[in-house]
Amino acid sequence: MKKFIALILAVLMIGSVFAGCGSSQAADDTDYSTMTIDELKPLIKTITEGKLTMVTSPDMAPYEFYALDDAGTPTLAGFDIAMGHYIADFLGLELEIVPMDFDGTIAEIGSKKADIGMAGYSPDPKREKAMSFSDIYYMGAQSFVTTQENASKFASLEDVNKPEYKIGAQIGSIQANLAKENAPDADIVELSKLTDIVAELVSGKLDGAFIETLPAQSYAKNYPELAVILDVPYDAAGNVVGVNKDNAPLLAAVNLAIKAAQEDGSLEDFIFEATELAAGDIHEGLLETEPTASASTSNE
Repeated sequence: MKKFIALILAVLMIGSVFAGCGSSQAADDTDYSTMTIDELKPLIKTITEGKLTMVTSPDMAPYEFYALDDAGTPTLAGFDIAMGHYIADFLGLELEIVPMDFDGTIAEIGSKKADIGMAGYSPDPKREKAMSFSDIYYMGAQSFVTTQENASKFASLEDVNKPEYKIGAQIGSIQANLAKENAPDADIVELSKLTDIVAELVSGKLDGAFIETLPAQSYAKNYPELAVILDVPYDAAGNVVGVNKDNAPLLAAVNLAIKAAQEDGSLEDFIFEATELAAGDIHEGLLETEPTASASTSNE
């Protein structure tokens, strides 16, 4: 009799385990993409309650950079920055922006020290371990950049692939991969800041560089010595928001914000305003005299 009771209890325990697994699986299968923003807001968990922590690399105008006023005072600007504010507003959160080097932004999201990242990201599959990708919010392109003096040397991408050339790209970026794919025989020089790459180009220390088209065009306006001369094929064109992995409600809410910004014309306005601003006095890169993290409300 005791054996029979023990057997019944064992069966009941197994049943409860499977029932628990079933409910957990059901929760995992929730389709957050079908929810409205009002349904998602109570489900969104962020690093700091009430705040949306965003990492960025302010060396990629017009995506993110510092605009300088007449007194030389820097203000974080760019259409990624404007979109970050829009997303935070849409989610009913306060935006906290933490500037850092580009490769650091990916590491911060991967270690769950930031909720989102906006730094001109393309949806590179190699980054999927560190972040989830939002829907594409801007269709970007890739370019090869050199100086006006050297432009005649590079009639095609095949001309870039020579051992005597030093070719620049940003560490951890899509452009670094494109440099290795298109110019494996060249001397690839990876630098942490896009500003350093431009400085090396202008000074003649680099023969060329792989840079995303919009920032490359922005740099060319400020540095007439530069020439954006070649389009670089890239399958994963377009830019996304990097979102903390395993945070499906946040990802769904970010996608709703992107859709709203596209439909109401805000994104188009952000790009236009940032491009105009980037043609003026700007600073690209981290500020030496400012803290690396700056908090601001999303209504600024």
